[in-house]
Amino acid sequence: MVFAMASGTNVKTYFEGEWHDGDVLVMRAADHGSWLGTTVFDGARFAYGLTPDLDEHCQRVNDSADVLGITPTHSVEEMMEIVRDGIDLYARDAAVYIRPMYWAIHGGHMAIVPKLGITGFCICLEELPMPPLTASLSLTTTQFHRPILATALVNAKAGSLYPNNARMLREALEKGFDNALVADAMGNVAETATSNIFMVRDSVVHTPIANGTFLAGITRRRIIKLLRSDGYDVRESILTFDDFHSAEEVFATGNMSKVMPISRFDDTHYQLGVVARRARELYWEWARATL
Repeated sequence: MVFAMASGTNVKTYFEGEWHDGDVLVMRAADHGSWLGTTVFDGARFAYGLTPDLDEHCQRVNDSADVLGITPTHSVEEMMEIVRDGIDLYARDAAVYIRPMYWAIHGGHMAIVPKLGITGFCICLEELPMPPLTASLSLTTTQFHRPILATALVNAKAGSLYPNNARMLREALEKGFDNALVADAMGNVAETATSNIFMVRDSVVHTPIANGTFLAGITRRRIIKLLRSDGYDVRESILTFDDFHSAEEVFATGNMSKVMPISRFDDTHYQLGVVARRARELYWEWARATL
Protein backbone atom coordinates (compact mmCIF):
# COMPACT_ATOMS: atom_id res chain seq x y z
CA MET A 1 0.00 0.00 0.00
CA VAL A 2 1.27 3.50 -0.84
CA PHE A 3 0.69 6.23 1.75
CA ALA A 4 0.64 9.93 0.97
CA MET A 5 3.15 11.97 2.93
CA ALA A 6 2.49 15.19 4.79
CA SER A 7 5.45 17.47 5.58
CA GLY A 8 8.13 14.88 6.26
CA THR A 9 8.90 11.27 5.39
CA ASN A 10 8.73 7.89 7.12
CA VAL A 11 5.40 8.68 8.78
CA LYS A 12 4.16 6.62 11.74
CA THR A 13 0.64 7.06 13.13
CA TYR A 14 -0.70 6.04 16.51
CA PHE A 15 -4.45 5.48 16.21
CA GLU A 16 -6.97 3.35 18.07
CA GLY A 17 -4.41 1.88 20.44
CA GLU A 18 -1.54 0.92 18.14
CA TRP A 19 1.18 2.24 15.88
CA HIS A 20 0.70 2.02 12.10
CA ASP A 21 3.15 2.58 9.25
CA GLY A 22 2.32 5.55 7.09
CA ASP A 23 -0.08 8.48 6.95
CA VAL A 24 -3.19 6.45 7.79
CA LEU A 25 -6.80 7.62 7.61
CA VAL A 26 -8.09 8.76 11.00
CA MET A 27 -11.05 11.09 10.37
CA ARG A 28 -14.43 10.48 8.70
CA ALA A 29 -16.49 12.78 6.51
CA ALA A 30 -19.15 13.43 9.16
CA ASP A 31 -16.72 13.93 12.04
CA HIS A 32 -17.19 17.37 13.55
CA GLY A 33 -13.50 18.07 13.14
CA SER A 34 -13.45 17.38 9.41
CA TRP A 35 -16.36 19.64 8.44
CA LEU A 36 -16.35 22.28 11.19
CA GLY A 37 -12.65 22.44 11.97
CA THR A 38 -12.66 21.46 15.64
CA THR A 39 -9.10 20.16 15.61
CA VAL A 40 -6.17 20.90 17.89
CA PHE A 41 -2.60 19.69 17.78
CA ASP A 42 0.80 20.34 19.23
CA GLY A 43 4.29 19.86 17.94
CA ALA A 44 7.33 18.49 19.75
CA ARG A 45 10.70 17.35 18.49
CA PHE A 46 12.96 14.33 18.73
CA ALA A 47 16.43 15.42 17.67
CA TYR A 48 19.99 14.52 18.71
CA GLY A 49 18.44 11.71 20.78
CA LEU A 50 16.42 14.22 22.84
CA THR A 51 12.74 15.17 23.24
CA PRO A 52 12.96 18.58 24.97
CA ASP A 53 9.85 19.82 26.79
CA LEU A 54 7.78 16.87 25.54
CA ASP A 55 5.66 17.05 28.69
CA GLU A 56 4.89 20.73 28.06
CA HIS A 57 3.76 20.03 24.49
CA CYS A 58 1.53 17.16 25.61
CA GLN A 59 0.01 19.36 28.29
CA ARG A 60 -0.64 22.13 25.77
CA VAL A 61 -2.57 19.90 23.39
CA ASN A 62 -4.85 18.96 26.31
CA ASP A 63 -5.23 22.62 27.23
CA SER A 64 -6.05 23.46 23.59
CA ALA A 65 -8.71 20.74 23.54
CA ASP A 66 -10.32 22.28 26.61
CA VAL A 67 -10.40 25.69 24.91
CA LEU A 68 -12.24 24.25 21.88
CA GLY A 69 -14.70 22.32 24.04
CA ILE A 70 -13.16 18.99 23.08
CA THR A 71 -12.67 16.38 25.79
CA PRO A 72 -8.98 15.42 26.11
CA THR A 73 -8.82 11.66 26.51
CA HIS A 74 -5.14 11.00 27.29
CA SER A 75 -3.01 12.19 30.19
CA VAL A 76 0.35 13.79 29.63
CA GLU A 77 2.05 10.67 30.98
CA GLU A 78 0.08 8.40 28.62
CA MET A 79 0.97 10.51 25.61
CA MET A 80 4.63 10.61 26.55
CA GLU A 81 4.74 6.83 26.85
CA ILE A 82 3.06 6.43 23.45
CA VAL A 83 5.52 8.88 21.88
CA ARG A 84 8.50 7.05 23.35
CA ASP A 85 7.24 3.78 21.89
CA GLY A 86 6.86 5.48 18.52
CA ILE A 87 10.32 7.05 18.64
CA ASP A 88 11.77 3.56 19.14
CA LEU A 89 10.60 2.80 15.58
CA TYR A 90 13.16 5.30 14.23
CA ALA A 91 16.93 5.38 14.06
CA ARG A 92 18.53 7.07 17.06
CA ASP A 93 20.05 9.76 14.83
CA ALA A 94 16.73 10.58 13.14
CA ALA A 95 15.06 13.99 13.54
CA VAL A 96 11.33 13.50 14.09
CA TYR A 97 8.40 15.89 14.32
CA ILE A 98 5.93 14.76 17.01
CA ARG A 99 2.30 15.80 16.57
CA PRO A 100 -0.43 14.74 19.05
CA MET A 101 -3.91 15.65 17.79
CA TYR A 102 -7.53 15.74 18.97
CA TRP A 103 -10.72 16.41 17.04
CA ALA A 104 -14.41 16.45 17.85
CA ILE A 105 -16.52 13.63 16.43
CA HIS A 106 -20.17 14.46 17.18
CA GLY A 107 -22.01 17.75 17.03
CA GLY A 108 -24.41 18.87 19.73
CA HIS A 109 -26.56 22.03 19.76
CA MET A 110 -27.48 23.00 16.17
CA ALA A 111 -24.66 20.63 15.11
CA ILE A 112 -22.17 23.44 15.78
CA VAL A 113 -21.24 22.86 19.41
CA PRO A 114 -19.05 19.75 19.72
CA LYS A 115 -20.34 17.06 22.05
CA LEU A 116 -18.16 16.34 25.03
CA GLY A 117 -16.87 12.90 25.89
CA ILE A 118 -16.20 11.23 22.54
CA THR A 119 -13.06 12.61 20.95
CA GLY A 120 -10.79 11.54 18.13
CA PHE A 121 -7.11 11.15 18.99
CA CYS A 122 -3.93 10.27 17.19
CA ILE A 123 -0.22 10.95 17.30
CA CYS A 124 1.62 11.43 14.02
CA LEU A 125 5.40 11.14 13.73
CA GLU A 126 7.34 12.28 10.67
CA GLU A 127 11.03 12.33 9.92
CA LEU A 128 11.84 15.98 9.37
CA PRO A 129 15.48 17.13 9.44
CA MET A 130 16.62 19.90 11.73
CA PRO A 131 17.81 22.89 9.67
CA PRO A 132 21.58 23.27 9.24
CA LEU A 133 23.38 25.57 11.67
CA THR A 134 24.05 27.98 8.80
CA ALA A 135 20.34 28.36 7.93
CA SER A 136 18.52 31.67 8.25
CA LEU A 137 15.23 33.28 7.20
CA SER A 138 14.25 36.48 5.44
CA LEU A 139 11.15 38.38 6.58
CA THR A 140 8.77 40.91 5.08
CA THR A 141 5.54 42.53 6.16
CA THR A 142 2.05 41.25 5.36
CA GLN A 143 -1.34 42.90 5.05
CA PHE A 144 -2.84 40.23 7.32
CA HIS A 145 -2.87 40.47 11.13
CA ARG A 146 -3.09 38.13 14.06
CA PRO A 147 -6.67 37.90 15.39
CA ILE A 148 -7.77 38.62 18.95
CA LEU A 149 -9.52 36.38 21.46
CA ALA A 150 -12.89 38.02 20.74
CA THR A 151 -12.74 36.80 17.14
CA ALA A 152 -10.65 33.60 17.19
CA LEU A 153 -9.39 30.90 19.51
CA VAL A 154 -5.93 32.39 19.79
CA ASN A 155 -5.38 30.77 23.20
CA ALA A 156 -5.30 27.31 21.60
CA LYS A 157 -3.10 25.61 19.04
CA ALA A 158 -6.07 25.08 16.77
CA GLY A 159 -5.93 23.95 13.16
CA SER A 160 -8.55 26.57 12.27
CA LEU A 161 -6.03 29.37 12.88
CA TYR A 162 -3.59 28.22 10.23
CA PRO A 163 -5.34 29.31 7.00
CA ASN A 164 -4.63 32.87 8.16
CA ASN A 165 -0.97 31.97 8.65
CA ALA A 166 -0.93 30.35 5.22
CA ARG A 167 -2.09 33.50 3.45
CA MET A 168 0.63 35.46 5.27
CA LEU A 169 3.23 33.01 4.02
CA ARG A 170 1.86 33.06 0.46
CA GLU A 171 2.17 36.84 0.40
CA ALA A 172 5.72 36.67 1.74
CA LEU A 173 6.73 34.05 -0.82
CA GLU A 174 5.22 36.09 -3.65
CA LYS A 175 7.38 39.02 -2.50
CA GLY A 176 10.49 36.83 -2.52
CA PHE A 177 10.85 36.26 1.24
CA ASP A 178 10.72 33.16 3.44
CA ASN A 179 8.29 34.34 6.09
CA ALA A 180 6.35 37.35 7.36
CA LEU A 181 6.71 39.53 10.44
CA VAL A 182 3.11 39.88 11.57
CA ALA A 183 1.29 42.63 13.46
CA ASP A 184 -1.38 42.24 16.11
CA ALA A 185 -4.71 44.10 15.87
CA MET A 186 -3.07 47.27 17.24
CA GLY A 187 -0.36 47.26 14.58
CA ASN A 188 2.48 46.20 16.88
CA VAL A 189 4.69 43.22 16.11
CA ALA A 190 3.32 39.91 17.40
CA GLU A 191 5.38 37.11 15.82
CA THR A 192 6.23 35.66 12.42
CA ALA A 193 3.64 33.63 10.52
CA THR A 194 5.06 30.45 12.08
CA SER A 195 7.13 31.28 15.16
CA ASN A 196 7.87 33.70 17.99
CA ILE A 197 10.35 36.50 17.40
CA PHE A 198 13.22 38.16 19.26
CA MET A 199 15.39 41.19 18.50
CA VAL A 200 18.62 42.51 20.03
CA ARG A 201 19.55 46.17 20.40
CA ASP A 202 22.18 47.78 22.66
CA SER A 203 22.87 44.37 24.27
CA VAL A 204 19.22 44.01 25.37
CA VAL A 205 17.11 41.12 24.05
CA HIS A 206 13.48 42.04 23.34
CA THR A 207 10.48 39.90 22.42
CA PRO A 208 6.86 41.02 21.91
CA ILE A 209 4.89 40.97 25.13
CA ALA A 210 2.35 38.15 25.28
CA ASN A 211 -0.88 40.11 24.79
CA GLY A 212 -3.28 37.29 23.95
CA THR A 213 -3.08 37.60 20.17
CA PHE A 214 -0.50 34.82 19.72
CA LEU A 215 0.69 31.73 21.53
CA ALA A 216 3.66 32.57 23.70
CA GLY A 217 5.46 29.40 22.77
CA ILE A 218 7.07 26.73 24.89
CA THR A 219 10.43 27.20 23.16
CA ARG A 220 10.09 30.98 23.53
CA ARG A 221 9.58 30.62 27.27
CA ARG A 222 12.51 28.23 27.54
CA ILE A 223 14.84 30.55 25.62
CA ILE A 224 13.87 33.56 27.76
CA LYS A 225 14.66 31.61 30.92
CA LEU A 226 17.95 30.24 29.59
CA LEU A 227 19.20 33.60 28.31
CA ARG A 228 18.35 35.31 31.59
CA SER A 229 20.18 32.59 33.51
CA ASP A 230 23.17 33.23 31.24
CA GLY A 231 23.22 36.92 32.18
CA TYR A 232 21.28 38.48 29.32
CA ASP A 233 18.77 41.26 29.90
CA VAL A 234 15.63 39.86 28.24
CA ARG A 235 12.53 42.08 28.14
CA GLU A 236 8.99 41.45 26.96
CA SER A 237 8.09 44.71 25.25
CA ILE A 238 5.66 46.44 22.92
CA LEU A 239 7.62 46.43 19.67
CA THR A 240 7.03 48.14 16.33
CA PHE A 241 8.29 47.35 12.87
CA ASP A 242 10.65 50.34 13.22
CA ASP A 243 12.16 48.63 16.27
CA PHE A 244 13.01 45.65 14.11
CA HIS A 245 14.52 47.86 11.42
CA SER A 246 16.80 49.37 14.08
CA ALA A 247 17.74 46.02 15.62
CA GLU A 248 21.27 44.65 15.50
CA GLU A 249 20.17 41.02 15.47
CA VAL A 250 16.87 39.16 15.04
CA PHE A 251 16.02 35.51 15.58
CA ALA A 252 12.92 33.34 15.77
CA THR A 253 12.05 30.51 18.13
CA GLY A 254 9.67 27.62 17.62
CA ASN A 255 9.41 23.90 17.90
CA MET A 256 10.25 23.09 14.29
CA SER A 257 13.69 24.75 14.21
CA LYS A 258 14.10 25.77 17.88
CA VAL A 259 16.29 28.86 17.18
CA MET A 260 16.47 30.35 13.69
CA PRO A 261 18.51 33.49 12.87
CA ILE A 262 16.90 36.14 10.66
CA SER A 263 19.15 37.51 7.92
CA ARG A 264 16.86 40.20 6.51
CA PHE A 265 13.68 42.16 7.18
CA ASP A 266 12.67 43.84 3.93
CA ASP A 267 15.66 46.11 3.13
CA THR A 268 17.27 45.77 6.57
CA HIS A 269 20.01 43.14 6.76
CA TYR A 270 21.35 41.52 9.92
CA GLN A 271 24.47 39.63 10.88
CA LEU A 272 23.76 36.10 12.07
CA GLY A 273 24.54 37.11 15.61
CA VAL A 274 26.03 35.86 18.83
CA VAL A 275 22.79 35.91 20.84
CA ALA A 276 21.01 33.50 18.50
CA ARG A 277 24.07 31.26 18.49
CA ARG A 278 24.25 31.35 22.28
CA ALA A 279 20.51 30.73 22.63
CA ARG A 280 20.81 27.62 20.48
CA GLU A 281 23.82 26.38 22.48
CA LEU A 282 22.04 26.96 25.79
CA TYR A 283 18.91 25.20 24.56
CA TRP A 284 20.61 21.97 23.58
CA GLU A 285 22.93 22.05 26.62
CA TRP A 286 19.82 22.27 28.81
CA ALA A 287 18.09 19.49 26.84
CA ARG A 288 21.08 17.17 27.26
CA ALA A 289 21.31 17.97 30.97
CA THR A 290 17.67 16.98 31.50
CA LEU A 291 17.95 13.67 29.62
